[in-house]
Amino acid sequence: MKSWDLGALDLKPRLPEIISSSDDARAVVLDLAAGESLSDHEVHERAWIVVLGGDVEVSSAGSEPARGGAGLLVELAPSERHEVVALQAARLLLLLTPWPGPGHPGAMTITQKLYARRHAAKMAGAGRDAASGGPDGPER
Repeated sequence: MKSWDLGALDLKPRLPEIISSSDDARAVVLDLAAGESLSDHEVHERAWIVVLGGDVEVSSAGSEPARGGAGLLVELAPSERHEVVALQAARLLLLLTPWPGPGHPGAMTITQKLYARRHAAKMAGAGRDAASGGPDGPER
């Protein structure tokens, strides 16, 4: 058995601490200062956000925002886009399962990671070309 006193952890704002990780799940504790947010994003895993202290608002497209303090539990489906805003300084426990989820870079083979990096670099280059009027960019 393992245990943690999550309130006693000495965390720096926005620097998450992985407290446990296995093939089944990952547990992460994170502090957010008042007004800070985890901007619109998604994770590959099913996610549970538990508010340990402070107040937050969690929003997701197609759902009413969830607002609350210590004891609020929010469940998000894999790849569900969401945003977390600290209404006051907050400490959160994030549970992700399975770890890593399908499509997560940690679940990819070396060949899949290489392809993903090359594809991302190609797309970033295409975006720069379009913005600068390069090969496929708009004519001026």
